[in-house]
Amino acid sequence: MKTHQAVIIGGGPAGLAAALRLKEKGISDILILEREHFLGGILRQCIHDGFGLTRFGESLSGPEYAQRFIDRINDEGIQYLTDCTVLDISPEKIVTAASKVHGFLQIQAEAVLLTMGCRERTRGALATPGTWPAGIYTAGVAQNYINLQNIMVGRKVVILGSGDIGLIMARRLTLEGAHVLGVYEVQPYPSGLPRNIEQCLNDYHIPLHLSHTVVDVRGRGRLSSVVVAECDERFRPIPGTETEIPCDTLILSVGLIPENELSLAASVPLDPRTRGAFVDEHCQTQVSGIFAAGNVLHVHDLVDFVSLEAEALADSAAEYLTAGSLPVCPLEVVAGANVGHVIPQRISGTRTFTLSLRVRRPLNNVTLVIRQGTREIIRRKMRKALPAEMIQIKIPAEKLQSDASLEVAVE
Repeated sequence: MKTHQAVIIGGGPAGLAAALRLKEKGISDILILEREHFLGGILRQCIHDGFGLTRFGESLSGPEYAQRFIDRINDEGIQYLTDCTVLDISPEKIVTAASKVHGFLQIQAEAVLLTMGCRERTRGALATPGTWPAGIYTAGVAQNYINLQNIMVGRKVVILGSGDIGLIMARRLTLEGAHVLGVYEVQPYPSGLPRNIEQCLNDYHIPLHLSHTVVDVRGRGRLSSVVVAECDERFRPIPGTETEIPCDTLILSVGLIPENELSLAASVPLDPRTRGAFVDEHCQTQVSGIFAAGNVLHVHDLVDFVSLEAEALADSAAEYLTAGSLPVCPLEVVAGANVGHVIPQRISGTRTFTLSLRVRRPLNNVTLVIRQGTREIIRRKMRKALPAEMIQIKIPAEKLQSDASLEVAVE
């Protein structure tokens, strides 16, 4: 059995940023395990620009953003294995993996950093009625085919869901000569970023239909049409509103799910709201020495936030490896009115930390209020709050006490 100080599961933007920060903090015995043939994660197929505005102060494509980290990984001599699939992680931090080159591996780690990213929700999770013909893809799979394999997925396209990848693929398909007939979203508001609604749909005159969903899929060998219908406030199709749309391709952009099967194997408890791990202000899970950051923890809307969160994780992991433990975090952080989830879920009350949250629904002219016990410690007015946009705020240590839980509300 091999041993390493830090083992990082996943060589995407979170894993790369965490590895580099660990090296800066003096931790040199680092191993990155990546199941794909190359480092970079999902960024390799995101050839559009808009990455790096927060992290680097300039607009980069996904591969350009990833390459900046990969070049530094190589320059620093940080070890990594590609074509290496992690099969299991034990609560004792024993990582079991299968490598194309090195075969079966078992690695004893002092700290395990979970940076596996997320996966797409599929048609099976939606239970959409109808046949099962060719021509139905998740948005990420369609992006992979077009951008990495130079394979066109269809010519007459309907997109179900208004997630950011679906919006970007609406533009990409249009640029490749396909006719995108419309984007259909079951919610009464879009789930993608406002800038993607503007740049990917409005600029290309692609219609967005809110409170609509696909209620039937038709076709045998290949998709021939879908039936869409309006939905009520409880997301139920309204009888009599059905419309059949002839098409050969259906793209699904209906949500992302953190990739946490390995977390469960390591006995890491998950938050049902984020579908990621419960973590404290150090990004440490409830299993000592196992940390999580990036989309495996909660879905981010910007890769810059993923990198910054992973660097904060690495700071804590380096402290854990140096000192052998981290301060206890006994105080709970509670999601109050109009707040869907909060990260972290526990704090010490003695250190400055960054709070991340999302609202449940679109809100205008509201106030973010953070209370500790009966004290109001933060009050910030916001002109607009959208579920698609993660809100981050730094909570300074001097405003905290170590004797009461935090409640976060948007009023």
